[in-house]
Amino acid sequence: MRHTPTGGAGSSGTASSDRKPMSIGSVLNVLREEFPEVTISKIRFLEAEGLVEPQRTPSGYRKFTAADVERLAGVLRMQRDHYLPLKVIREHLDALERGEQVQLPAPATPPRDLVEGVSDPDEERPTAARIGRSELLAATEVDETTLAGWESYGLIVAHEDGGYDIEAVAVAKLVADLGRFGLEPRHLRAVKASAEREAGLVEQVVAPLRRHRNPQTRAHAEATARELATLSVRLHAALLQSALRIRLP
Repeated sequence: MRHTPTGGAGSSGTASSDRKPMSIGSVLNVLREEFPEVTISKIRFLEAEGLVEPQRTPSGYRKFTAADVERLAGVLRMQRDHYLPLKVIREHLDALERGEQVQLPAPATPPRDLVEGVSDPDEERPTAARIGRSELLAATEVDETTLAGWESYGLIVAHEDGGYDIEAVAVAKLVADLGRFGLEPRHLRAVKASAEREAGLVEQVVAPLRRHRNPQTRAHAEATARELATLSVRLHAALLQSALRIRLP
């Protein structure tokens, strides 16, 4: 069993007062005092990612110690206050357990990219929140006719002021790459529709967080949306690979 890093849960009283092992339902009730958006699924997900290792009864039920609850609270706080991905959080906790002094980054605003691991870190692209049409054409190296075709199928969408979100560059390059395999914009309408449905599901989850009175909870909505988007992309990739393995054994 891992030891809880010092100060992992702060002073919110997240640990069990009687120090007895707790069920996952009891842990949920304790954590919700500070993290009202947390769910049992979230706790199970953090366990699956190796962030906490509860004991198991002979019948398979989880039993969380006070140290486990403190560790979970610390993980949730690092996600909420520092917008750190789970990989970085895990490395931070492991370093603390080795006795190393690790400084967390200052609380920051969430990055613009919602989906972790999708954008290419070496890719050069404009840094402005919005770009103009000429910048989009230059970044994607396509002509007006091609861009207009993508827009007619809703793959690239301009704002009312004529500008484009920075994500349009990545979308345009991917559409162009798929086109080299003979996939035309009309073939990609189903992909666009699927993305919009998934965005709707994410919005259903984070909408209550954005309406919450606690400003930290509202700020955490963006981090939650980013994590859900990442999981959705991973699920889509796994399902696609599974479907191709069945069709192309």
